Amino acid sequence: MIKEGYINKNSDISFQTRLQTEKQRVTFASEKSSKEWEAENQQHQSWNRQYQIWHQQYQNWNQEHQNQNQQHQNRIHCQAQREELKKRLEEFSVSHPDVQSIKIMLAGQTGAGKSSFINSVKNAFRGRITSEALVDQSSGKSFTKSLKSHKVKGAGGDLPFVLTDVMGLEPDVLEGSQPEDIINAIYGHVKDEYKFKEGKPLSHKSEDYVSDPSLSDQTFCLVYIVDANTIQYAMIDDLKKLYTSKKIKEKMHLCSKIIGVPMNCIFPVKNYHDEIDVDDDVDVLILKAFDQIVNVANDRLREAASN
Repeated sequence: MIKEGYINKNSDISFQTRLQTEKQRVTFASEKSSKEWEAENQQHQSWNRQYQIWHQQYQNWNQEHQNQNQQHQNRIHCQAQREELKKRLEEFSVSHPDVQSIKIMLAGQTGAGKSSFINSVKNAFRGRITSEALVDQSSGKSFTKSLKSHKVKGAGGDLPFVLTDVMGLEPDVLEGSQPEDIINAIYGHVKDEYKFKEGKPLSHKSEDYVSDPSLSDQTFCLVYIVDANTIQYAMIDDLKKLYTSKKIKEKMHLCSKIIGVPMNCIFPVKNYHDEIDVDDDVDVLILKAFDQIVNVANDRLREAASN
């Protein structure tokens, strides 16, 4: 019995020892797992931060790609629009069989951009920069001194409309072209290349006066060029938004009020100035305006011929 009691006591001590050892092992394992978990958590957070960086970079790249794709689509649309307008104007037919070319006259104050508009129209058709209608950039005086007609060339040669440039209206009443000269030119009473005399309008007694002008001599659309700065035009970077811009629309209303013409007869454009290459957006604005101008002139010719 004593021996058995001794054995039981030793067994109890052995059990307690094993239990304590197991507790220490579990505690050590728990501490080790906690450290590993913390390390893994830090690694996970690091990966998450890196993922967020990569995700942001991808979003930026994707947005840039979408912007580039949109710009590409806009260029394609703009080029197609430009070619469609050119084709329509190159296929234009005059409404009267006896008139080969419709005359369109440009008037406005000196430096307003009459000659620049003529050059811009030619640029749009030729696909390159031209300077056939000379522009004075410095003197503040009208560079055009005579009634000058400019033909516009398309893919197949001269197109059936002529742009006529007159001497600018200058602030001094004794300088520049006179209203009488412009009226006479509109009705075809002024010969081409007639040199304007400052302060002295053309008289019906002059040898340069055409007393019985034909329909071909007459002008059927007067385009009055207004410098954008004159009406404090709002600047806009994206020319495609020119007709939808609220600020531009307000300035068009102001221009309509000042000049006294309806809104649908006002065309905001950008002339070529110091560029060395043509631009599709500029060409589309120029050709849109010119398409309307030509149609108005053709309608007026049809009306004049029927009277």
